Amino acid sequence: MGHVVVIGAGQAGSALVARLRNRGFEGEVTLIGAEAVPPYQRPPLSKKYLLGEMDLERLYLRPESFYAEHSIDMRLGVAVTGIDRAAREVHLGAARLSYDHLVLTTGSTPRRLPAAIGGDLEGVHVVRDLADADAMEPRFVSGAHVLIVGGGYIGLEAAAVAASKGLRVTLVEMSERILQRVAAPETSDYFRALHGAHGVDIREGVGLETLLGEGRVRGARLSDGTEIDVDFVIVGVGIAPGTGLAEAAGLELDNGIRCDAQGRTSDAHIWAAGDCASFPYRASQLRLESVPNAIDMAECVADNIMGADTAYVPKVWFWSDQYDVKLQIAGLNTGYDRIVTRPEEAEGAVSYWYYRGSTLLAVDAMNAPRAYMVGKRLIESGMSPDPALVANTGVALKSLLSA
Repeated sequence: MGHVVVIGAGQAGSALVARLRNRGFEGEVTLIGAEAVPPYQRPPLSKKYLLGEMDLERLYLRPESFYAEHSIDMRLGVAVTGIDRAAREVHLGAARLSYDHLVLTTGSTPRRLPAAIGGDLEGVHVVRDLADADAMEPRFVSGAHVLIVGGGYIGLEAAAVAASKGLRVTLVEMSERILQRVAAPETSDYFRALHGAHGVDIREGVGLETLLGEGRVRGARLSDGTEIDVDFVIVGVGIAPGTGLAEAAGLELDNGIRCDAQGRTSDAHIWAAGDCASFPYRASQLRLESVPNAIDMAECVADNIMGADTAYVPKVWFWSDQYDVKLQIAGLNTGYDRIVTRPEEAEGAVSYWYYRGSTLLAVDAMNAPRAYMVGKRLIESGMSPDPALVANTGVALKSLLSA
């Protein structure tokens, strides 16, 4: 059956090696991770883990014993320094590891502030891995002032944790509104009001000019000329796909590591899955940054390594937890031209339905799990209910599935 080597011990890498064994793969399996801990969940790092509501062991995707019990050679704290495609070898410093199939599940890396504006000062943090969360956790002290740069979901989740722990929070977003890249104005308005009710100072259309301090951050000068004193900074300005190894090896890139519908890269012996990979979707290449995509694509690649020849078709969904609000998103809203609002009986519960013409594209559901589940089923089934029925709260959501 050969040797499958997986580089990247995150959600996708863990899902892939587990799938291989669960489907009866009898060859060698090696999982290589740069971090010194077993594969773990990342979303709770900016939520329950920072709040102290989830300990390290509960973060693990599987018990550490799982890998040995399933004959998975897990190598942690190991840096991969290169790939020799001609020899089909992975370089681990001076060591060499041969493969029959290589899978890149190298995830993504957070974008950092340039050193020229203080990005390398002590007290400037990103939220991506366990070390990031552990480094900033001691700074979450009631009364401290944190500046959050970026009004996407990571920034807003960090703001929610900080405000919940009694910190003063200032969030700057250089675009016209928070969540501008990923959500409709209605969703932005909802979360602006939510954070405002918890005392977060959101400044939209305002960027960071420079951080102030000698050695460690002490303050910030904003693009509108104001200066503020801060105790620490959290940067949430997006992530970049982890393509360094692939690029050095000469693999084709296209907003990530370019794959075909089965997850193969431009080298027939190398595959990719998760945040780092782009794949064909509706006549273009799509890259998704989500846990469901990491799992589903990795499992599809595992099946294809074993000969399934199955095209990967994503079932797109995301979520975000902020205070007592659970946002659930189904579908991709790219190209929408209309928003249909459906209020719920519970206070603060609402869903926004994205349409392009008469086609339902996506749903944002805030504390509205039924709307999310129905919307998800509709989108996955290719069904688009009449927008007037969606907006009519007298119409039962379940009936939309047969409308």
